[in-house]
Amino acid sequence: MAREILSVAQMTAADRAAVASGTPTQVLMERAGAAVADAVRARYDRRPVVIWCGPGDNGGDGYVAARHLKRRGWPVVVEAAYPPSTEAARWAASRWKGEVRPLSSQPAPDALYIDALFGAGLSRPLEGEVARLARVCGDLTLDIVAVDTPSGIHGDTGRSLGGVAFRADVTVTFHRRKPAHVLAEGRKSCGEIVLADIGLGPVEGVGLFEDDPSLWRARFPWPAFDVHKHSRGRLKVVSGEAWNTGAARLSARGALRIGAGAVTVLSPPGALAVNAAHLEAVMLAPFESDADLAVAAEEADVVIIGPAAGVGEATARNLQALARTGAALVVDADALTSFRHDPEALFACLDRDDVLTPHPGEFERVFPGLLARGPERITAAREAARTAGAVVLLKGADTVVAAPDGRASVLLNGTPWLATAGSGDVLAGFIGGLIAQGMESFEAACAGAWIHAECGRRHGPGLIAEDLPGLAPAVLAELHGGR
Repeated sequence: MAREILSVAQMTAADRAAVASGTPTQVLMERAGAAVADAVRARYDRRPVVIWCGPGDNGGDGYVAARHLKRRGWPVVVEAAYPPSTEAARWAASRWKGEVRPLSSQPAPDALYIDALFGAGLSRPLEGEVARLARVCGDLTLDIVAVDTPSGIHGDTGRSLGGVAFRADVTVTFHRRKPAHVLAEGRKSCGEIVLADIGLGPVEGVGLFEDDPSLWRARFPWPAFDVHKHSRGRLKVVSGEAWNTGAARLSARGALRIGAGAVTVLSPPGALAVNAAHLEAVMLAPFESDADLAVAAEEADVVIIGPAAGVGEATARNLQALARTGAALVVDADALTSFRHDPEALFACLDRDDVLTPHPGEFERVFPGLLARGPERITAAREAARTAGAVVLLKGADTVVAAPDGRASVLLNGTPWLATAGSGDVLAGFIGGLIAQGMESFEAACAGAWIHAECGRRHGPGLIAEDLPGLAPAVLAELHGGR
């Protein structure tokens, strides 16, 4: 089952629903605090522990964790920033029989610290002694475990409130991740994320998911027994001129490796010889004009346009001609930038089966100001998808895929080894190849992004884009074996 990503409000609703159905808040707090203690014991050797406790239920989780660690023989001190202010926090504090002292602004480097000051629901900047402590910790090397989110990090954006926040090596959260746990800015502050089950039920109407195989595995287009190459999808890629042909070939190879049955590079006449010298299983066909291109693409299920296609009116006309063929479009790179002065003309060509794959710079050209105005990348990608009427994949360490109907996913297995020229061209090929085989475009974009990242993660240092298509079979074999 796909795992949802919950907003702070949705997580609060899940808590309230559990209480309304008969699970007291104190029981949930006991489970949460025990999970924090278990995470600490699994990752650290026994040592002095200082738990910073805030006034609310996050602080209550800290008091419970203190009790569980002390029971296991860990030396524990609670530093209370404020008196407990909720019924459950007062209950947890009353059960803690160990030392409680005021918050210190001089942490000891040999201790382990648990940040149970404020959780994801904090909506104002840190103040007073807590803010001073956060600044001090920023200048020290300390082992910090956060409860829910590091204090000062907004749960719905991953951004620090007022520019002051704690950073953790490990963050223990409960039931489901929140945006702060999946967006790159928040992940840098959270460190390792430990997701603990505390017995909450599902939340209805959630449209944001972790991008992993549970989201799309059931609809992955594995070939039937009696399949043939044309039933596995016909995909075409538009090549640039002779000096810009490699990107299209990378896309083509990616599509072929992901399973598309018949892949063709559509090439300007001047680039035919260059492309022919480098293609084997990928076919080759010429075109001279946008009208020729439309004829060449008539029988295609999917066309990829953009990788090194050239920026300008010719590429814009080519895309407009392809839109009239009925093929699904994967629009990348130069094809996006070619519409920077008239994004509405691009949107007029698109439908919900098409996929745009911008990096942040290209996103800004087509959706100017949207990233800056939005609270975070998920909201921006969703608004872009609604505006374009197509699936939008916003690349990055926290790649977001959004559909026009509001569904969205965030990639968690991204790797810095993919930051290499041509990597995105292969990604376009993976996505196009899956759509060509009949996969719905949103799910194809999610699956293509995950497989692409998994290929990069497995290779590691030294990865170049040419390696990626050849890494896909091992990832596909594991997915196939896990059906």
